[in-house]
Amino acid sequence: MAHQVTGVVALSKGAPVSLETILVPDPGPGEALVKVAACGVCHTDLHYREGGINDDFPFLLGHEAAGTVEAVGEGVTEVAPGDYVILNWRAVCGQCRSCKRGRPQYCFATHNAKQKMTLADGTALSPALGIGAFAEKTLVAAGQCTKIDPAAPATAAGLLGCGVMAGLGAAMNTGNVGRGDSVAVIGCGGVGNAAIAGARLAGARTIIAVDLDPRKLEWATGLGATHTVNAKDTDVVEAIRAATEGNGADVVIDAVGHPETYKQAFFARDLAGTVVLVGVPNPTMTIELPLIEVFGRGGALKSSWYGDCLPSRDFPMLIDLYLQGRLDLDAFVSETIGIGDVEKAFERMHHGDVLRSVVVL
Repeated sequence: MAHQVTGVVALSKGAPVSLETILVPDPGPGEALVKVAACGVCHTDLHYREGGINDDFPFLLGHEAAGTVEAVGEGVTEVAPGDYVILNWRAVCGQCRSCKRGRPQYCFATHNAKQKMTLADGTALSPALGIGAFAEKTLVAAGQCTKIDPAAPATAAGLLGCGVMAGLGAAMNTGNVGRGDSVAVIGCGGVGNAAIAGARLAGARTIIAVDLDPRKLEWATGLGATHTVNAKDTDVVEAIRAATEGNGADVVIDAVGHPETYKQAFFARDLAGTVVLVGVPNPTMTIELPLIEVFGRGGALKSSWYGDCLPSRDFPMLIDLYLQGRLDLDAFVSETIGIGDVEKAFERMHHGDVLRSVVVL
C-alpha cells in the first residue's frame, strides 16, 4: 500500500520548488518507513535544485532530518517501529574494501532504499542523498536510521544528519583537533560554525573564526571562537599568524571550498599543520600551489567527507553531549518554518541571513 503525503520537489533545473503529492511505498526488505518530524534546509538541497549534483530530476529534496520509524521491512533488525532516529546518508555496507579494512566511515557502497517514491502520476523521484525528507513520510534503507535519545527535539537532532555533523567532524574526526591546539576556520556559515563548536569540544586553546560577514563572526564567538577576523579588510594569513605567536594554526579548516580560501588555509597553517577542506568546491574550480611549499611545510592536506563520521558511533554520542548542555545544537536553528516555505528559506540561506532554517512537519 502506498502512503500519500505532501513533499517538496524540484521538478526542473533552476525552477522554484513546489509542493507535490508523493506516493511512498510500504518498506520492502532492508527498508524503513519514517515519519519525518523536522528537516533542516541545507545548501546541498539548493545544489540539487540548481542541477549542481546531477540531472536526475525530479528531486524529492530534504535530507537533514529526524523522525520516528513507522514500519520496517523484512530482515530489518537495526531499528523497529517507534524508534526515534536521525536519518543519515552513510548506511555502511560492511562489505566494501574500506569497511573490510575497518574504516566504515569511508564506506564506498552505502545503502539506499531499493523502491522508488513517486509523484501521483507514477513519475519516479530521486531523493536527495537517498533520503528525501521534505515530506511527511519518507522511505530509506534501514541503515540510514540511527536511533537516538528521544529527549532531544527533532529541530536540533536532525541537524546532525548533514551540515552540523560535517563541521563537527571536520574538526574532531578529519582534523583530529586535540587539547591545546590552535584552529582557524575560514567560512562561518552552518558548517564552519559547527567546526568551531567541534574544535571547542575537542579542547582547542585558540579558535580563530574568519568570514566577511560580521553577523557570522558574532555567531562564531557564541559557539566558541576566541578570535575573529573580518576577511573583507584584513589579510587572513597574517591575522591567523598574529593570533598564533607568528606560527600559523595547527589545523585550518576551509568551510568555503574556493581556491582563494584554500590557499589562505594552506599558508595560514603551522609547519606540519593540517588543512581540512570541508566546503564543497564548484566542479570547474582548480588550484595551483608551489610544490616546494607542499613539501616544505609538511603536515597533511585532507578532505572531509560528511565529517568522516560513523553515524552509529557519532550521532548518539553528540546527542548525549547536547542533552548534557555541552553542545549547543539549538544555536544553529535560526528559524522554524512550514513545508511550504522552503523556497523562501533558500533565499535567506543564499543571502547568509540564517545558520539553519528548519522545516517542522
